[in-house]
Amino acid sequence: MIHTLHLQTNHRDEMIDITQHITRLLKQDAIEDGTAVIYCPHTTAGITINENADPDVKRDVLMRLNEVYPWEHPQYQHAEGNTAAHLKAITVGSSQTVLVAGGRLILGRWQGIYFCEFDGPRQRHALVQFTSS
Repeated sequence: MIHTLHLQTNHRDEMIDITQHITRLLKQDAIEDGTAVIYCPHTTAGITINENADPDVKRDVLMRLNEVYPWEHPQYQHAEGNTAAHLKAITVGSSQTVLVAGGRLILGRWQGIYFCEFDGPRQRHALVQFTSS
């Protein structure tokens, strides 16, 4: 079964911790051991795993991505004007796979799963599928 997380983003660049949503779905499906795949079907957003303890990490990551991929650049040619968002999404990636053991996501002590918005605010969604082993 594929689950859909519906998300409303509020900023052009934003990292939303979706770990608890995925944990809730994992309990609902009663998967003990296997994998979780979290996928973003958008070309200007992505999925990553990173620290979820200090909010400054999100701020620093977004700041640096904006420095590397500025919103405006004289050589960008994409007519929609969101080339930077596409580049950020390519850098972050569109999916993550997480191991599941004992009915729990196997994440490091400080890790969380993030939906990364780079062209918001928008209505978005992420897809989650569990595979039992």
